[in-house]
Amino acid sequence: MISVAMPGPAGPPNALEALSSLDELARALRSLPGVGPKAAQRMALHLLQHDRDGALRLARALEHATRNVHHCERCNTFTEDAVCALCRSGKRDPALLCVVETPADLLMIEQTHAYSGLYFVLMGRLSPLDGIGPREIRLDRLLLRATDGIVREAVLATNFTNEGEATAHYIGELLTVRGLKVTRLARGVPVGGELEYVDSGTLAQALRERRALES
Repeated sequence: MISVAMPGPAGPPNALEALSSLDELARALRSLPGVGPKAAQRMALHLLQHDRDGALRLARALEHATRNVHHCERCNTFTEDAVCALCRSGKRDPALLCVVETPADLLMIEQTHAYSGLYFVLMGRLSPLDGIGPREIRLDRLLLRATDGIVREAVLATNFTNEGEATAHYIGELLTVRGLKVTRLARGVPVGGELEYVDSGTLAQALRERRALES
């Protein structure tokens, strides 16, 4: 008689498979800015050991955001609608267009309550060494937006880094020859500083003291 071995009950997960999943989670967390290998490992262990519900909420929120958040058709910031709430607002001054590098910079300027115009978000800055040129930061869309016949002044609010200054100078030349008034944030913002980390009072002062861009 031939005996057939029946499969037994499923055992615990293989330790190597569990370790691989943990490593994959830590690698994914390293995508966050400022998170190195050790910090990512601590975060992964904390979520699995102490807050699995939070980990599931985080996973669902990330999936929802990546599926539903895209760029505003007018200002290029993040939104779930075709046109963001700021661009739809009837309380903003459409003759003013503030050009910033990131959505975080836009939020910082909004927190000052010192600016009432609209925005265009570049989603970056010129950096030839990194392969980031005019096409990558969608300057074609900015030119269409700024020359719509409504905008009268472009406020260049790129960061005071070397790349941010070069980006402001390049955009300033493009807009000046098209007849627009172009201003730049005053130097209340520290040289080399990122708008995201500047206090709102300093940023408000810089907005109030913006100056014409020198060609």
